[in-house]
Amino acid sequence: MHNDKQIAVPKDELSSRALAALTAAGASTASAEAAVRAMMHASRVGVDSHGVRLTEHYCNMLGGGRLNRNPKLQVRRTAAASAMIDGNDGLGHYAAYAAVETGIEIARETGIAGVGVEHSSHLGAAGAYAVAGAEQGFITFATTNTDAMVTLFEGAQRFHGTNPLAFAAPVPDRRPWLLDMATSSIPMNRVLLHRSLESALPQGVAADAKGEPTTDPHKVEMLLPLGGEEYGYKGAGLAGVATLFSALLTGTTLDPDFIPMYGGDNIKYPRNMGHFVMVIDPGKFVGAPLFGLAIQSYLTALRGAQIRTDGRVMAPGDREWEEMDRRDREGVPIDPDTAKFLRF
Repeated sequence: MHNDKQIAVPKDELSSRALAALTAAGASTASAEAAVRAMMHASRVGVDSHGVRLTEHYCNMLGGGRLNRNPKLQVRRTAAASAMIDGNDGLGHYAAYAAVETGIEIARETGIAGVGVEHSSHLGAAGAYAVAGAEQGFITFATTNTDAMVTLFEGAQRFHGTNPLAFAAPVPDRRPWLLDMATSSIPMNRVLLHRSLESALPQGVAADAKGEPTTDPHKVEMLLPLGGEEYGYKGAGLAGVATLFSALLTGTTLDPDFIPMYGGDNIKYPRNMGHFVMVIDPGKFVGAPLFGLAIQSYLTALRGAQIRTDGRVMAPGDREWEEMDRRDREGVPIDPDTAKFLRF
């Protein structure tokens, strides 16, 4: 989204200031670099809610003790095609990227790998990790569950988190096919962004303390599941998929049991967040060359499909990569609060 209260800054300068802020807050070089890598992915593709605006929050959590400033990751191979990673309560981005790399290493041997993460924290945009695998030639799925802030279908209380599902696949000589979606109508970070920008929310995405839909970001107490008031059972079900993989399978925190990410006084104790990454090597199935030809043919047909108006059919990821190119040229927009914190 764009707003006249935002300012556009060069991506390299934005990245360096975010890294400097995290480092000044005590984060180790490796964990800070992972966080900035993930945040810059989000900021460059237009997912501002999960971009560099989170730098201040992470710095506060490092200062309060919730986040381990110098985490030591522990990788435990549990079977031929599976592993668990202990994130040591550090920045979640660090453990999540490690899960992708571990998954790739295993999938080179076994064709497919499942990697769970425990004792972790907020990882930002799940798509950053799906892309990290796809850029190395692997189909990659990444998910996490978060603290309860989304109603169930026909519910009137927070139950699931915004729980993203992200998938990416390699495309020869092109950026990856990418689907990165929250299972809520919108992520809570977008509500916070709208508060900063003093702009109204769309209809049918959020509710007040009584469960009544509202467009005022300052009145939002919970979000509606993807599909809204009529088809929200789909989003609620998909949110449960994220919880199944990232919490139930890893033995970590369930959505309603999380210490809140925002708004609470407890910033001392870790949240034991779980993530899950699945990595698939196309070379062990149809073969990498044939998969490359197949996905190119599929995407050509998809983009060439008939349209009802003078619009345009886009494949998952097309909008994000075009936005990345534009922001790399024109600068990355940041909100007033983030500009103040990073001293722009």
